[in-house]
Amino acid sequence: MMRQYELVERVRRYNPNTDEALLDRAYVYAMRAHGTQKRASGDPYFSHPLEVAAILTDLKLDDATIVAALLHDTIEDTDATRDEIDRWFGPQIGALVEGLTKIKKLDLVSKQAKQAENLRKLLLAIADDVRVLLVKLADRLHNMRTLKWVPEEKRNRVAQETLDIYAPLAGRMGMQDMREELEDLAFRQLSPEAYDSILGRLKALKDHNGELVAAIERELTDALSQKGLNATVKGREKRPYSIWRKMEQKSVAFEQLSDIYGFRLIVGTVQECYAALGVVHTKWRVVPGRFKDYISTPKQNDYRSIHTTVVGPGRQRVELQIRTRQMHEIAEYGIAAHAVYKDGEPVAAAGEDLLTRDSNAYAWLRRTIELLAEGSSPEEFLEHTKLELFHDQVFCFTPKGRLIALPRGATPIDFAYAVHTGVGNMAIGAKINGKVSPLVSRLHNGDEVEIITSPSATPPAAWESIVVTGKARAAIRRATRVAVRAQYAGLGRRMVERAMARAGKAFSDDKLAGSVGRLARTTPEEVYAAVGLGELKADDVVKALYPEWTGPRPEEKQAPKGEGWFELERGQSLKFKIPGVEIAPDPKTSIPIRGINRELPVRFAPNGGAVPGDRIVGIMTPGEGITIYPIQSPALQDFEEEPERWLDVRWDVDEDDPQRFPVQIVVVATNEPGSLGQIAQVIGERDGNIENLNMSSRSPDFTRMVIDIGVYDLRHLNGIISDLRSRPVVSSVERVNG
Repeated sequence: MMRQYELVERVRRYNPNTDEALLDRAYVYAMRAHGTQKRASGDPYFSHPLEVAAILTDLKLDDATIVAALLHDTIEDTDATRDEIDRWFGPQIGALVEGLTKIKKLDLVSKQAKQAENLRKLLLAIADDVRVLLVKLADRLHNMRTLKWVPEEKRNRVAQETLDIYAPLAGRMGMQDMREELEDLAFRQLSPEAYDSILGRLKALKDHNGELVAAIERELTDALSQKGLNATVKGREKRPYSIWRKMEQKSVAFEQLSDIYGFRLIVGTVQECYAALGVVHTKWRVVPGRFKDYISTPKQNDYRSIHTTVVGPGRQRVELQIRTRQMHEIAEYGIAAHAVYKDGEPVAAAGEDLLTRDSNAYAWLRRTIELLAEGSSPEEFLEHTKLELFHDQVFCFTPKGRLIALPRGATPIDFAYAVHTGVGNMAIGAKINGKVSPLVSRLHNGDEVEIITSPSATPPAAWESIVVTGKARAAIRRATRVAVRAQYAGLGRRMVERAMARAGKAFSDDKLAGSVGRLARTTPEEVYAAVGLGELKADDVVKALYPEWTGPRPEEKQAPKGEGWFELERGQSLKFKIPGVEIAPDPKTSIPIRGINRELPVRFAPNGGAVPGDRIVGIMTPGEGITIYPIQSPALQDFEEEPERWLDVRWDVDEDDPQRFPVQIVVVATNEPGSLGQIAQVIGERDGNIENLNMSSRSPDFTRMVIDIGVYDLRHLNGIISDLRSRPVVSSVERVNG
């Protein structure tokens, strides 16, 4: 445990004019107040506030902040009172300690807590003095460093709260080093296997690259020195959580990351920053699209630096950050860097808040707090501020108040998978702030999202191109493979069974299992799926089991029942794909079925049909095949509760080889001689083909005709209908949408 004189010495290094008596008095007071209290590790409780104070000395903070750190648990955990703190240390320090006491009582992840209200209180608690926040962040950092001593059931809750609230808060204040350490400590607790895996890969990479980092440092230093620039070059390895987050967001493997190592070039002036950039860009080839100038346009948290990536020594991609020493200090310490002392004198006059001067981050914080103060309820807080604090994430809530952090651009699908993989796989709809919204809607900070699920649902593959989180993308890919395999395997099995029955051969899964090798497959399920997908003929399966079989007898090749509505060769003009893909789908998400033959039953819906130009869907019925319906067909209502049977289909018509497609129309004509002839003449002149006709008389004056005709496309059909309506003998013409 750090001694009293050691603490004073740490402060004296950056502030020779420190009030040593004040620090001594706070050290003794806190030690006596905590007395014999112990931490979970068995160490004296006083060691915790002492370590928090030590963290803040690394940030070079003023005496009042260090004292507040020593006393921050006294009101909450000892007999000390605010009045007593005021008497011993003054009202300014008393206010800091009381603000920290209020924050400590907040529960930001509990399901029972009103998280919006508690987040509001958190920001309001730092309204008067941002140093409250700095002490709280240091307190959380030390608690995370000693998390292993916390009861197991509490560790994940604390880690999640850190990752969701405190790490982004540190980043928003520009305290990047603290943010990264908080993220890594939380990541190690929440995903130990992923953390250890990334550490192992980093070690292997370091062993493989050997002296590469040192070599790049030397070559950069020499190149800058030759141009008269005195620069400090430091190589830096990305943190595990930063690597994992990039892998998740971009869905790339560790080996595909090109910026695991970054290099900082620290120079003396802004002019030297741009001079160094010129040297680097002249010597090495620039990677396009990887240049950002945060010196001319600083971030809201005061961060200033030039970012660029070049193909450097050894043809390695080298990510560079070029900045001055002052910029570097702000990049590391953020808002706390505004309290740095120069030549033994504070940058602000006595009594002035050292942390507010020239700080955009603090100005942003004050503006946000003013907005919060205007709101009369947590709902208004969410509505007006949109949790602007977390600029690189969106924070949404479940109906029960659970906080879900997602990357910018996330959708309700990402939200569903963040809640649980099972919820994502069963999602069929979403309510955003109580209103039914598309699953592809973009979420905003503060949205309350309710996911509507169905046990029979399967995620469409098209979702993979919509989601932004790696977890959702991987789960969708896995579920789609399983669903598509199951759909086509069921269809393929029935086709194999029918082929075996036609051949008069006995069939069982066990018998097929012994012959899968002949079909270049490993399991019966793979065989069934291949047959269902049209990659394998059912007759080939029969031959694999019974090599002596010579094939079906010619008389067995019967045309399907209902010719005109079940003409399978017309399926050659269709493409079947995974549900959810719009017209012109990405080939990666398509499942085209080509070379359709009599073994793959595809038919058009009876009493309606579909023609090119119609939006269409396919309904899969195991053992029967796929039925094509126009999207406007009322019959689709019968399948609303079975989304797993739906297949998106698009037309794949060969314009050089046009085909007719079946459609049904109802014509009401006057009951007089020659009326049927006129109707048939119109259809013939328009190059339509009558395939079936049914006439009935509703009254002595009119005849109702149900006509099945073959047309090339929707325009062709509309032309026929228009011509029919122009004939005097025709009362009405309607297309049937069965």
